[in-house]
Amino acid sequence: MTSVPGRRSSTFTRLLRHGFTHPAVAERFLDLPEMAPVRTDSVLLDALGATADPDLALRGLVRLVEAQQPEERQGLLDTLIAAKPLRDRLLGVLGTSEALGDHLARHPHDWQALVMYEAADLHPGVAEFERGLAEATDPVSLRVAYRRCLLSIAARDVCGTTDMTQNAAELADLATATLRAALAIARSAAPEDAAACRLAVIAMGKCGGHELNYVSDVDVIFVGEPASDGTDESTALKAATRLASHLMRICSETTVEGAIWPVDANLRPEGRNGPLVRTLSSHLAYYQRWAKTWEFQALLKARPVAGDLELGADYIEALSPLVWQAAERENFVTDVQKMRRRVVDNIPAAHIDRELKLGPGGLRDVEFAVQLLQLVHGRSDTTLRSGTTLDALKALAAGGYVGRTDAAQLDEAYRFLRSMEHRIQLYRLRRTHLVPESEEDLRRLGRSLGLRTDPVAELDKEWRRHGSVVRRLHEKLFYRPLLDAVAQLTPGETRLSAKAAGQRLEALGYADPAAALRHLEALSSGVTRKAAIQRTLLPVLLGWFADSADPDAGLLGFRQVSDALGKTPWYLRLLRDEGAAAENLARVLSAGRLAPDLLLRAPEAVALLGDPEGLKPRGREHLEQEVLAAVGRADGAEAAVAAARGVRRRELFRTAAADLISSYGTEERPAEHDPGALVDRVGNAVTDLNAATIAGALRAVVREKWGDELPTRFAVIGMGRFGGHELSYGSDADVLFVHEPREGVDDHEAAQAANTVVAEMRRLLQLPTADPPLLIDADLRPEGKTGPLVRTLASYAAYYRRWSLVWESQALLRAEPMAGDADLGMRFIELIDPLRYPAEGLGEDAVREIRRLKARMETERLPRGADPTLHTKLGRGGLSDVEWTVQLLQMRHGWSEPGLRTTRTREALAAAHAAELISTEDAQILDDAWVLATRVRNGVMLVRGRAGDTFPSDGRELGAVGRYLGYGSGHVGEMVDEYRRTTRRARAVVEELFYGA
Repeated sequence: MTSVPGRRSSTFTRLLRHGFTHPAVAERFLDLPEMAPVRTDSVLLDALGATADPDLALRGLVRLVEAQQPEERQGLLDTLIAAKPLRDRLLGVLGTSEALGDHLARHPHDWQALVMYEAADLHPGVAEFERGLAEATDPVSLRVAYRRCLLSIAARDVCGTTDMTQNAAELADLATATLRAALAIARSAAPEDAAACRLAVIAMGKCGGHELNYVSDVDVIFVGEPASDGTDESTALKAATRLASHLMRICSETTVEGAIWPVDANLRPEGRNGPLVRTLSSHLAYYQRWAKTWEFQALLKARPVAGDLELGADYIEALSPLVWQAAERENFVTDVQKMRRRVVDNIPAAHIDRELKLGPGGLRDVEFAVQLLQLVHGRSDTTLRSGTTLDALKALAAGGYVGRTDAAQLDEAYRFLRSMEHRIQLYRLRRTHLVPESEEDLRRLGRSLGLRTDPVAELDKEWRRHGSVVRRLHEKLFYRPLLDAVAQLTPGETRLSAKAAGQRLEALGYADPAAALRHLEALSSGVTRKAAIQRTLLPVLLGWFADSADPDAGLLGFRQVSDALGKTPWYLRLLRDEGAAAENLARVLSAGRLAPDLLLRAPEAVALLGDPEGLKPRGREHLEQEVLAAVGRADGAEAAVAAARGVRRRELFRTAAADLISSYGTEERPAEHDPGALVDRVGNAVTDLNAATIAGALRAVVREKWGDELPTRFAVIGMGRFGGHELSYGSDADVLFVHEPREGVDDHEAAQAANTVVAEMRRLLQLPTADPPLLIDADLRPEGKTGPLVRTLASYAAYYRRWSLVWESQALLRAEPMAGDADLGMRFIELIDPLRYPAEGLGEDAVREIRRLKARMETERLPRGADPTLHTKLGRGGLSDVEWTVQLLQMRHGWSEPGLRTTRTREALAAAHAAELISTEDAQILDDAWVLATRVRNGVMLVRGRAGDTFPSDGRELGAVGRYLGYGSGHVGEMVDEYRRTTRRARAVVEELFYGA
């Protein structure tokens, strides 16, 4: 045929515009005489251009038209032009699936099978597919009929008549009908075998879950029993095995029509090494005694589909209880997690980035996460017992086990990835999960999913986006610590009846089970999502609360926090989903009064417990930046200091929570075994926090009364434990205030300004509010309580030059600038260094004076009735003993040993040891005693919510302090004995080193 050049150019352009990538080849097809209607009718050309691959669709249409009888060709094309639904479906299949195009070329009349499904709302089920396969009497005709039915499924799929879930369910229904037809053919070929046995076919995997792929192994398990005529078991099983084997051959063998799909029975007991068919009792015995965790996971999707359906139902009924007991197996959760990791590890390196099913962020990540959650929570919640992934995910979200946003994102990602998998397999009807690499294949794949602007780039972007979502949520859900804790509960513990809960509470050590039950009822009653999530959390939390000295306080605290935050979307989601947040909260709430009290004043601080960085103390620089920024935003000094105190309260909670969790440990984070590191961390954190708060208060007062600059330079010098970075939770801030008039400001105005600043700072930091006060103690100033609160630097110099006593020099050992004018603070340190580190050391008179003061303090300041062996500050071998001993060494040798010039007790002790001023053994004894006494004081404050220098007398409080120090229930006597033993040894060292005995 001769073409007209002008028309050829016009057609070439039209083909390019319609998405043809090989327009020259397409032109040659259109020039064929039988294709004249396509060439001249824009409807067909437009329809071809709308397909995933117009070139493939045109090539398939040419083959289909050529395969018709000459008199039938025009009828086919006329029908396509006139019937849009049929046109879209047929051309859609031809443009997506080369394999189905091949089938239509071999069976050119099968296109008419699409006519019966033109109604958009017709979605066939098993019965319809059985009718479509009814005329198949042998394996070859069954394969042809199967492909004809598959053609109708694919047509609805590519045209969007069905969504992914309907499409997968139809494929599973077609597989069910095919298994039944294949079994009927096998039975007709061996009627004597059929008469000798009952055979049930149990679908597993995606077929069992109603979520089959286009090309997938159909996993099955066979169950056989003797027929009712009295056939012996052995004969019946042999007959059933022959039938099952014949069924597998019918479906799996490849001919010119291709295979239907492999029937895989390797999920049966003992896998390929086990008998193909077992009796129901044999199956049950195996699963009761020998089955591995993954085998119960596989049974989640078990469904009788063919053969003796009554026997299949008996199989499901018998094994179902075992499936929902699997989570109680030892190491169940970790076994499932390890299995998933093994799957990823076994993917070839060249394929891992293209693996749509098994790779990280792939389909298996969604399925494993959902199945693990089902097995753990489905023991007590029957709504979760679905074999279909997305139905189970929907139920998990409805029950509060998965966040609704997470579930929606997983659902969307799973649908997209499964749609990709379907379209990849549909092209050549080959079993593959690898994303193709060629540009042409990717373009067809992208267009088949509706991505038309830039199909390849859009496909890659969407695939990576959904894969990233899946991987993130898989890690979040699959490795959630709460899962393992829930799995370890006995079945009766996962849902608590009132009576059972009361008995369990009493057994767990709750002192007031009736009150605890009221809290449980308030937390878990109702049908709200909040109640549903709390019903999941509570059984685990109760156990964690019980692993403390005061379970009742833990439960009460949880109720109070939940009442305050329960309507906040992120709160329960945090406890359910984020790392060890729930366990951390349980430990903190049941450890004593301080941390819960701080939390309840601002419950949103619970978010710190779910952040991996949330328990790390923040440095002074960051704290000061935040405090000063908050002060700068506030309206007035009072509001500014309130903001600074709010930061302090939050950071005190962070420090206390980190201290408790580090001391107790959790499943994710074992207890720390270096008490000295714990003490140093608390001391540094609280010191930095108080310094930042004082800096904020100073800025607030100056800004309100003087604007940008105070008339006098002003510095705050930390003293005592504040200067030594050794503060505990309840410590006051010991300070000195120093100022220096600015140029041109008279002394009276400067002094008045400095005193006003001090008075206002102290007032604002102690105002009664929801935040704990910060008490400023200036009693270590010259002349003590009778002396002026603030002095100039020159006044300090004059006083220390003329009047300073040895105890004041000793007190200055801990002086360190904390806030205000840094230069003035450093000049104060330069002023006092000769006093605290006197040249050539202390004279004997000064040493005797220090010893006399210490002895007097021991006799006069110890509270009446206090046990001197248990008082952490003034008692035998306590803080005072160690500190005075170290400070005496500093004053005697600091002039010649630079390492001793530190405000910190432990650093000075280490320096004294390095300088060989104290033996290794003695240094360790003193350090152990100081650390232990400090930890006891910290523990008492955490437990009681108020400071104390001796062990509590209340039994529960004493037990809680013991728990903080690492002693289990019933071992508080050992704790007290250990304290006495440690401090007794320290006192012996003090007698020798300090008193010279």
